[in-house]
Amino acid sequence: MPLALAWGSRAQRGAPGSGTSLAAWHRMSFTGVAMSLFTRSLRRAATLVAASALSWSAQAQEAFTFLTSWYAQAEHGGFYQALATGLYKKAGLDVTIKMGGPQINGMQLLAAGQADAVMGYDIAVLKGREQGLEAVTIAASFQKDLQGLMTHDDVKSLAELKGKTILVATSGRSTWWPWLKTRYGLSEEQTRPYTFNIQPFLADRNLAQQGYPSSEPFSAMKAGAKPNFYLFADAGYPPYGTTIVTMDKTLKARPEVLRRFVAASMEGWKSFMADPSPAIALIKKDNPNMTDEIVAFAIRRMKELEVLTGGDAKVAGIGTLRDERFKATFDMLVQHNLIDPAKVDYRKSYTTQFVKDLRVMP
Repeated sequence: MPLALAWGSRAQRGAPGSGTSLAAWHRMSFTGVAMSLFTRSLRRAATLVAASALSWSAQAQEAFTFLTSWYAQAEHGGFYQALATGLYKKAGLDVTIKMGGPQINGMQLLAAGQADAVMGYDIAVLKGREQGLEAVTIAASFQKDLQGLMTHDDVKSLAELKGKTILVATSGRSTWWPWLKTRYGLSEEQTRPYTFNIQPFLADRNLAQQGYPSSEPFSAMKAGAKPNFYLFADAGYPPYGTTIVTMDKTLKARPEVLRRFVAASMEGWKSFMADPSPAIALIKKDNPNMTDEIVAFAIRRMKELEVLTGGDAKVAGIGTLRDERFKATFDMLVQHNLIDPAKVDYRKSYTTQFVKDLRVMP
């Protein structure tokens, strides 16, 4: 290649003979080379920084497994929303949501290290600690537990259950039934086993049965019945609903990860109530039996009952916990001989450290 084409004309380059001294030409040439080397160094540095940033970002995505209590449904919406909208990712978390089910014992899997946190229940945590399982509640999605009673439309309140046959599952006998029986003066003779089938309810107007606000009433209405539903929490039943539970050892080893998970989850709940469509897509993917109609009914009922936004959440934010609630649940269990108070310090069954200053207002 001709020199002129490779380097330009002498006048263009400021070479000797162009009116520029030899020393000046050398200085200019050296400066050009230095600037070229400097530019290339900057580019290499920028590439290294970008690569490091990508590497740090990948490392910063902490793996976290959350186990729910049942098949995917609207009542789990805040967690799915946080996943679908990138709230977990923004918090530096690589979250996997695993569904629970009838044959899955979440507390056992939590203790075995198969999950970092589970969707829990205050009574299960207290009973677990009685048996040596060091679980701890770190947030509550719902200020009200979702357990309640479905009746026919002639029953206008829980105070009108005398003389009615009440279907109670085995688990209910060690949780809500002793409380309900004592509060309203009911008797054991009124109970029959609940088999998770609404056909007996549909066939007998004298029956009442346990259930949740969205599932059993929805099925009963689709079958032509006109049920009423009474949430136990509205009558003073103290446990929180849809809590986040982890192990003491995880609390000590990964407090910052838990803090981010709680914060992103509560933001997820707020987002879900505003526009649930991102979560619904994931819920239906995990649980194809979940229809738009069922989800819409469940969301409407959650809003009507203010399970997410009512109570202390109105002033302290979504997810909040209070000592008085845990003490009330513990006292209820002690009153009905459902727990040995000598084996359990209820104050170790929860911590407010992740929610006391969170303030995700509904």
